Amino acid sequence: MTKTPIHTFHIPVMGLAYTIDSPIRVAQYGISSVIALADDDLIEKMRNFYSNKFNIPYEEITQKFHDYRAERITSYLNLVDKIVKEKFENFKTELAESKTALENFMSMLPNTSDIKKGFQNLLDDGIAFKENIQQYIESHLFPGEIDVNIMTKLDKDNFVKNEQLPVEFNDAHAALRGFANSNLESSVVLSAGMNPRLFGYFENFAAFFPNENNELKKKIILKVSDFRSAMIQGNFLAKKGLWVSEYRIESGLNCGGHAFATDGLLLGTILEEFKQKKEQLVQSAHDLMIKALQAKNQAFPEKPLELKITVQGGVGTSEEHEFLLDEYKVNAVGWGSPFLLVPEATSVDQETRNLLMKAKEDDFYLSNISPLGVPFNTLKGTTNEFLKQKRIHENKAGSSCPKKFLALSKEYDPHGICTASKKYQDIKLEELENKKDSLSAEDFEKSKIKITEKSCLCVGLANASYLENDIKIKGQAQGVVICPGPNLAYFDQEVSLKEMIQHIYQGKSVLRTDRPNLFVKELKMYVDYFRNEIENISGEVTAIQIKKWNSFKTNILGGIEYYHNLFSSTFYFKTDEKKIKDQFDFYKTELNAIQIPTLELV
Repeated sequence: MTKTPIHTFHIPVMGLAYTIDSPIRVAQYGISSVIALADDDLIEKMRNFYSNKFNIPYEEITQKFHDYRAERITSYLNLVDKIVKEKFENFKTELAESKTALENFMSMLPNTSDIKKGFQNLLDDGIAFKENIQQYIESHLFPGEIDVNIMTKLDKDNFVKNEQLPVEFNDAHAALRGFANSNLESSVVLSAGMNPRLFGYFENFAAFFPNENNELKKKIILKVSDFRSAMIQGNFLAKKGLWVSEYRIESGLNCGGHAFATDGLLLGTILEEFKQKKEQLVQSAHDLMIKALQAKNQAFPEKPLELKITVQGGVGTSEEHEFLLDEYKVNAVGWGSPFLLVPEATSVDQETRNLLMKAKEDDFYLSNISPLGVPFNTLKGTTNEFLKQKRIHENKAGSSCPKKFLALSKEYDPHGICTASKKYQDIKLEELENKKDSLSAEDFEKSKIKITEKSCLCVGLANASYLENDIKIKGQAQGVVICPGPNLAYFDQEVSLKEMIQHIYQGKSVLRTDRPNLFVKELKMYVDYFRNEIENISGEVTAIQIKKWNSFKTNILGGIEYYHNLFSSTFYFKTDEKKIKDQFDFYKTELNAIQIPTLELV
């Protein structure tokens, strides 16, 4: 039986801790969410916590186990699966026995939902209600997906003493194995671009290939920021006989966590390209996949398998949600950061949640704190920022680096060091000190900040769950790093799950009134990003850089033109149409005022 999703939104992965147990919280209502697989230490502690909470026997998987990382992940995912199934069975019983529970659940469904209409008909009918309702629930309700996320770049080599372990013990490889060996029938979301070695490793697991009935037990979702990268990565996997079941398009800048800016391509134009070329994406991957499966003598589907397109990043109103579904025919919309203010859905400690509620536009910023060297959306005033500055002030910059998931720099050590670690920053600061005389005071200060601003994300992004659940935190105090998208500036209250869902579907707004339109906000971020790039040029400007900047600017201008036409022809956003168009024009003027440098002719 094909499952028709109950909801038209999902909760994407957030940080390491924020969605670590979201399926346990919301899957029984049919809501899909994503668990980060980066931190096996956090995962093991959460398995202990939930085993105790639900009276399930627990035996610790210590680092002495040969394949401890994969085993920890498998065991936790199996536990989550077990708890979700039990909670779902209890929920179905409750719906069948209580009209109040059923009406409450119906109020959390989209108005367009066939399931909602089906329930309403049964309620109106009233005859043999209990029997019919049980039957209806059994055939129409499913728990939300328990999906997992692997950041492909976090694939550190691992060592025992000084001996490097085989590649399958790399972090991302072990995480994939942990998911593949679990009981889950769900998807792995791959983010942060292509890792050919990791993509090749999928071939070792039968569950990712179609069976005789053309079913995939485990699916692949690619998080992408444009059509070209979707095509390249999808075809790369298809040549191995692997199907991408969903492309999850994320705004390059208007998102939480790491921000992978596009080449000036705005979300609307990217979605338009996916809408126009979806068939091309499907057909190209299907043809390549069949060839690969035939070569392997494996079962292959005659017709292309299902391929979904979803979108996320900065969505904030029911009108925007409806518009994306309607205009671009996407299958679902991801709502991330707003759920950080829903205690029923995400794992956030109270102090951090209070900080999020009070935060205004200026408190959200694109930072350089990530050791990956990729811009990172974060928030001013976190406990992590306070503790980090205190250490810098005391001349003890850097983290003790207990987890080493981001120890990827091989500049000073073949095993890898994290650029947020004290070990790395001590070396860098000493190098800087040695050339102090050749630098201006301003350049020296800038260079020093560049070294010391990196934060320990491994600990900072995991601590919220420990604090929320009173789990002891060992080692150096790192506080909490939180990585919401800037969209959260317009949400300023803690809300219930029901209130947030009714905000998404029925427009019962929980927003501040001054929120800009999703497309305007993203445009502003791209213009600011572009200005910042030009203003902070260091070193000589090359012809390649100039070409890139010109292309960036051209693409943004093309996006503005596209939006003007779109907003003239759509029935959506009519009350604010003039204001939105004026804002597009304002940012166009701002953009045109930014001067791209030219090459000096010598």
